[in-house]
Amino acid sequence: MARRDSPPASPSPSSSDDEEEDRRTLVPQNDSTAAAKPFHRRRLSYPAFEISGDLPARVGRRLWSSKHYLLAVSLPLLLVLLFFSFDLGRLFRGVSVIPVASSSSSSVAGDRMREAELHALYLLKNQQSELLRLWNLTVSAATATADAASFPSPPFLAPNSTSSPNSTTSRKVDRPNAAIPASTMDEFRSTLIRQIKLNKQIQGALLSSHRLGNLSSEALDENGSFDVSGPGTGVCRKVDRPAGRRTIEWKPKKDRFLFAICLSGQMSNHLICLEKHMFFAALLDRILVLPSSKVDYQYDRVLDINHINECFGRKVVISFEEFAEMKKNKMRINRFICYIASPPCYLDEEHAKRLKNLGLSLGKIEAAWPEDAKLKTQKKRVVGDIMPKFASNDEVIAIGDMFYADVEEEWVMQPGGPLAHKCKTVIQPSRLIYLTAQRFVQTFLGSNFIALHFRRHGFLKFCNVKKESCFFPVPQAAECILRTVEKADAPVIYLSTDAAESETNLLQSLVVLNDKQVPLVKRPAHNSAEKWDALLYRNRLGGDSQVEAMLDKTICALSTVFIGSSGSTFTEDIIRLRRGWESASHCDEYLCQGELPNYIAENE
Repeated sequence: MARRDSPPASPSPSSSDDEEEDRRTLVPQNDSTAAAKPFHRRRLSYPAFEISGDLPARVGRRLWSSKHYLLAVSLPLLLVLLFFSFDLGRLFRGVSVIPVASSSSSSVAGDRMREAELHALYLLKNQQSELLRLWNLTVSAATATADAASFPSPPFLAPNSTSSPNSTTSRKVDRPNAAIPASTMDEFRSTLIRQIKLNKQIQGALLSSHRLGNLSSEALDENGSFDVSGPGTGVCRKVDRPAGRRTIEWKPKKDRFLFAICLSGQMSNHLICLEKHMFFAALLDRILVLPSSKVDYQYDRVLDINHINECFGRKVVISFEEFAEMKKNKMRINRFICYIASPPCYLDEEHAKRLKNLGLSLGKIEAAWPEDAKLKTQKKRVVGDIMPKFASNDEVIAIGDMFYADVEEEWVMQPGGPLAHKCKTVIQPSRLIYLTAQRFVQTFLGSNFIALHFRRHGFLKFCNVKKESCFFPVPQAAECILRTVEKADAPVIYLSTDAAESETNLLQSLVVLNDKQVPLVKRPAHNSAEKWDALLYRNRLGGDSQVEAMLDKTICALSTVFIGSSGSTFTEDIIRLRRGWESASHCDEYLCQGELPNYIAENE
């Protein structure tokens, strides 16, 4: 069995241990995931003074004999009295000190304790002011970094190309020297927020024994209204959409068609395949024909087909039924030019038979690059490679499954896609699914929630054959989730998962922050008493597995922060929607991003 040592656990922010509280207050926490270093308390030794009986008399004679000595003793005492009379009075208005009998030894100890608490509060107020000053500095620093580096997207978002294919000149942009990387600044801001919150917690604990009636700690805190949490703040702010996109116009000829064929994987894979088909159709000036539900998914149940054409202001996509109506009994794919060489067009005999059963006659199947059949990995292609191979005057052509096609990846996968249109995103859920997702959010989640795609079924074997496994033990996954919860300060998590209840129950028991469980909300089974999903059932879409999968994606795309599963196309489609809808956050990440599972089983 291959085994990896897990990193030591971070100290709990909710610990009630006094010594741990002191450590966390006095020792900077540079990394939420790092283990706290051993804390050694210095032992201070004080010299003992023995005062002889005649010492006071000698001191008195000397003091009275010298005005300078008298002034030296009285001036500090006067300053201390003024300090405590004015500053602490202003800082802690409303703090009540219960009068006690001075003759009691316990009351003397109580007075000293209260004095120590008040002094600690004074020091914490000074610390809070400095922390808030630092926070304000990070706002301007973050803005400067954004201007210098255009704030790179979260690690899983592909860089966006803003160059025009026809541009012939380039212009250098002056950037500040030694600009702080965005990731470093975000980590600093996240740590700073935790320290500000910790400071406020300590102040609240100290004030709890001095509070008058219903007077809250906010009333004593001049910075009580300062809020560093929620969807609009620094660390988890939204990712700005790039100022420009590299795009091409899609103006198809009315009598030229590209027949879409998508075969591999589930719906998420097919949507990626369709997006690449749209890119090819635009390059080749052709109308895209969507597959028939007899050989593929019924796309009009999950996608807004009319929305696609509205985005371009013209007919660019038609259903198979429309194509069949146009061609009557003369449906033919004139030419098969396979982008994937092996197997040709990714088309097996079974799918070829299904196409023929639709009444389609198929032309000769040929590979655009036959030499690729000998390659283990798909070769990258650019537009200059594509046009000479696929340009054709044939009425209907097909290029086969495009899911694995590595073509102009950065261009195709940029926010909003590679095509010029007037919408935020072209391929998106149907209107009914979108409205149902909004109703679910309003019913169960609210405006500030984290969405988690927790892929488990079949993922263990898939991840463990990769160079770096992406299947994490539930306790490790819980630790990673809690770090994001702390940054986002979200009260609830939407859980989209195929995991068994044994795993989700364990996960729920471990997602606890500040002694409070963070609820994991799953989409409940249909109940006629609940009206959030009434639209789907009224339109006979309820219970359809593909509709429910798209509903899950839509809810996740509407979240404040999204945690995805690395290697999952379901996650990738959510990322695509979030980028297009401008809901992507700087806290979005893959689960336990940058880590390896702390335990990995051997392969078969």
